Amino acid sequence: MPITITMPALSPTMTEGKLANWQAKEGDSVASGDVLAEIETDKATMEVEAVDEGTLGKILVPGGTENVAVNTPIAILLEEGEDASALDGYEAEGGAAPADTPAPTAEEKGGDLAPKAAPAPSQNTKAEPEKLGDRIFASPLARRIAKDAGLDLGSISGSGPHGRIVKTDVEEAIASGGAKAAAPEKAATAPAPQAATPPPEGNYEEIPLTSMRKTIARRLSEAKQTIPHFYLTIECELDNLLAMRKELNARSDDYKISVNDFIIRASALALKKVPTANACWGGDKILQYKDFDVSVAVAIDGGLITPVVRNADQKGLAVISNEMKELAGRAKEGKLMPEEYQGGCFSISNLGMFGIKEFSAVINPPQAAILAIGAGEMRPVVKDGALAMANMMSVTLSCDHRVIDGALGAVLLKHFKGYIEEPLTMML
Repeated sequence: MPITITMPALSPTMTEGKLANWQAKEGDSVASGDVLAEIETDKATMEVEAVDEGTLGKILVPGGTENVAVNTPIAILLEEGEDASALDGYEAEGGAAPADTPAPTAEEKGGDLAPKAAPAPSQNTKAEPEKLGDRIFASPLARRIAKDAGLDLGSISGSGPHGRIVKTDVEEAIASGGAKAAAPEKAATAPAPQAATPPPEGNYEEIPLTSMRKTIARRLSEAKQTIPHFYLTIECELDNLLAMRKELNARSDDYKISVNDFIIRASALALKKVPTANACWGGDKILQYKDFDVSVAVAIDGGLITPVVRNADQKGLAVISNEMKELAGRAKEGKLMPEEYQGGCFSISNLGMFGIKEFSAVINPPQAAILAIGAGEMRPVVKDGALAMANMMSVTLSCDHRVIDGALGAVLLKHFKGYIEEPLTMML
């Protein structure tokens, strides 16, 4: 019997993704473990492997299709001994779609073999939209078009199976001047809607948003609109750290420790000293992490990603250095697994290598803090009452004031500064 291949969920929060391309073609024989397709999420490109042996009988969703809902049938695999005749009358079976994302119809998938549905009402009759409680059943494309047009789905009759609203129903409603949706009642913490930016005058190029850029825009807009940020800046002297780094790197060719590796370990150890800052906002409670996992922002094509150094307080500088290089390399290739960039208790964003002296970073929700690292540079300082020169680095801590107040953030930075200026204490 043919086997339906569905759109996989590559992370617990994934509801849809882009089917980037097919590595196999219709008629190809595949074995368990063979790569069938590549799926683009907001952070990485992941390979989908076959779990059964057989022949790729039919591709339902072509390569390049965006916004494919999780559990949507994307292909049909013929088992050993079956041929194309086994597809006759076969109903592709999808899993349960996410609550707010019903499985798309053939019009949205672009495929010519869709899951069979119950008979639709006659051409001249449209059913009332099917509801489950307050939920109206409509295809994702229909919902998107209605939202963009400001239409109330409850006022539109559906012509799809069981009265499901599809694309043509919404287009007809727009053409006939359908009822506009009432402005939804906004929750106290909901971000304010953003008005569309009018096109600029003169010549310009329109660049479509990637999944990553859409996610960055959504998450960081949410962060600035819902998280009460405040900022603390402190100056750290680097002379002792740079001397230790030079000495350690001269001892072995198995590692090359960077200033950022010291910063990762110092951050984890400072959080361990101030565990109440190793937390996030939980709505009606504060969630305090027991592990000290540090996320590190890495710039990649089209945006950035934050691979996580797990249990950084328990790892030496050489281990952190090698692990970070390996994570950053795979991040730039789009090959990180979701568990390697999701989670984390605290973030670091370092722009010092670009010559940026000081900046304030946006908190990466649901975390409660991010440390912005500026460039190390020679500056005049006062030591023992006399003017001297020293390598100095400005760091700015962005805090969620619901979790970390001013005094707590200041204590955290005090411990961080202590580890940076006396790096031998990181070895204890």
